[in-house]
Amino acid sequence: MAKIDAFFKLMHDQGASDLHLVSGQQPALRIRGDIERVKYNLLTDDDLRSMLYEIAPEDKVKNFEESGDIDFGYEIPGLARYRANFFMQKNGIGAVFREIPNTILTAKQLGLPPVIPRLASLPRGLVVVTGPTGSGKSTTLAAIVDEANRIRKDHIITVEDPIEFVHKSQSCIVNHREVGMHTQSFSAALRGALREDPDIILVGEMRDLETISLAIEAASTGHLVFGTLHTTSAAKTVDRIIEVFPHSEQAQIRSTLADGIRAVVAQVLFKRVDKVGRCAALEILIATPAVRNLIRESKTHQLPSMMQTGKKYGMQLLDDAIMDLHKKGMIDSEEAYAKANDKAKFRPLLRTPPADFTEA
Repeated sequence: MAKIDAFFKLMHDQGASDLHLVSGQQPALRIRGDIERVKYNLLTDDDLRSMLYEIAPEDKVKNFEESGDIDFGYEIPGLARYRANFFMQKNGIGAVFREIPNTILTAKQLGLPPVIPRLASLPRGLVVVTGPTGSGKSTTLAAIVDEANRIRKDHIITVEDPIEFVHKSQSCIVNHREVGMHTQSFSAALRGALREDPDIILVGEMRDLETISLAIEAASTGHLVFGTLHTTSAAKTVDRIIEVFPHSEQAQIRSTLADGIRAVVAQVLFKRVDKVGRCAALEILIATPAVRNLIRESKTHQLPSMMQTGKKYGMQLLDDAIMDLHKKGMIDSEEAYAKANDKAKFRPLLRTPPADFTEA
């Protein structure tokens, strides 16, 4: 057993999502969104480096010493998988580990709206799940892919950096590819995937023009593509995808995207106040013909009103989802206000509304 495994067991027992190990500081855990120190000696650079190098593949250690940053996956059988990131900082080496549970929860267990698992049944098109780092995008996507794995008879390819949730082949064949280990890049894996008879492709991160372009192309040629972006709303996601392309290509991409997109899900995580745990508020845009026309005609500013009137299709605005969680007593007023888009809507819920200079 590696020396660091004791920290992973503590992390698991405490229900922490992340473990922080940084030279010159005590270890820390992120529990329900808050950083909490572990009662332990200050970590020295030499001791921490030795501890971290014990679990890192040799080629990753070499890359880290050359670049100062690496990502990889680490697994403790019977406990969990971990997404690892090593980095250099002022006082020496540092690392952050995100726990990825061995058990994949269903959309129902996660409390997601009924339209989310239905996305697994789409025959083709692009589905984008967005949100800030640590908002549960990977967990939501894992639930959708798990649903597809159970109800379809298809070939699923995932491309991630590193591999997070591991899906065992059920009714589908599932192949996991890790960037840097099994393929050079997201774009290289996507180009290869189109020759590997896929039905469903999961792109861990649509991080550059080439990857986004290939994902849209795959969605437009009869594949179901799932991807993630770091945007905060459905409308901003559509704009972000289009704005990645040179101005001269944007009109064509806008039309192609309008034809290929099927849904955008933007989510935010909240601490629960009714019990231990966290819950997600989701903004959901379903690409109805009317929505596609707005995208094609560059009228994305009208998408929020379309979501408000499209509830029968499963659409909802983020603020409405947050308000619903608050009315159910699941989240507190302060966090609802802090993470809402329309602050004015939530100010009456606060006992002492803050003077928020960002609203000026």
